[in-house]
Amino acid sequence: MARIFITGSSDGLGLMAAQLLLEQGHGVVAHARNAQRGEETCRKLPSVETILIGDFASLDQTCALAAAANRLGTFDAVIHNAAIGYKERRRKLTVDNLPEVFQINTLAPYVLTALMHRPSRLVYVSSELHRKGEQALNDPLWEQRTWNGSRAYSDTKFHDVLLAFACARLWPNVFSNAIEPGWVPTKMGGPNASGDLDQGHRTQAWLAASADAEARVTSEYFYHLQQRKPASATRNPDVQNNLLDLCARLSGINLSSA
Repeated sequence: MARIFITGSSDGLGLMAAQLLLEQGHGVVAHARNAQRGEETCRKLPSVETILIGDFASLDQTCALAAAANRLGTFDAVIHNAAIGYKERRRKLTVDNLPEVFQINTLAPYVLTALMHRPSRLVYVSSELHRKGEQALNDPLWEQRTWNGSRAYSDTKFHDVLLAFACARLWPNVFSNAIEPGWVPTKMGGPNASGDLDQGHRTQAWLAASADAEARVTSEYFYHLQQRKPASATRNPDVQNNLLDLCARLSGINLSSA
């Protein structure tokens, strides 16, 4: 049985993936943004190993979360699920003076990936909207562009696929993949979402723990357990490296290629 860490697992697809993996007999360490949400998650997941607390809108808290995860040892898989939505009405800045949607959706998974003990499998939850992301990484912090919440979200989901494929390229012994769950009626997706909620969480759980040959692959993009073609720019090593360089500069943390 595998041991898996899932970010953003206090509700939505992260919680559903945790529940499924626990039902399958795997060990799960969950994550919540704050202590209150952690207590709520404990009630929802009574058989979870533990719940780690950390707000991804803070670089210090994200680094502390990575350290706490490392004290628990090396995980078989890490699912980078945490994200905030696509309808941000304004360019809200964090304590680190970065756009909140960028810091939570892009920089936090980069920092955790760089600092945590390297697992055997990495899964990054993206979105079909990644295809609408700014593929040249021009003005990723929205310092010059007129703010558009949907486009800013799309940018970060494009970044998540870049990160998955960069890790697959740099770490050949790790299965690193990205998925899109579909537009499903979670708190973030909203009640009008038309996607299949029951299918939304299954691919990330499958990639994290399945012994199926189809799940033991790397540098692929999935939708409902099937490979799907991502935006072509996600395959470009130069674009991947541009994102890694940006995240390293903003965080002061380098992603090792060894």
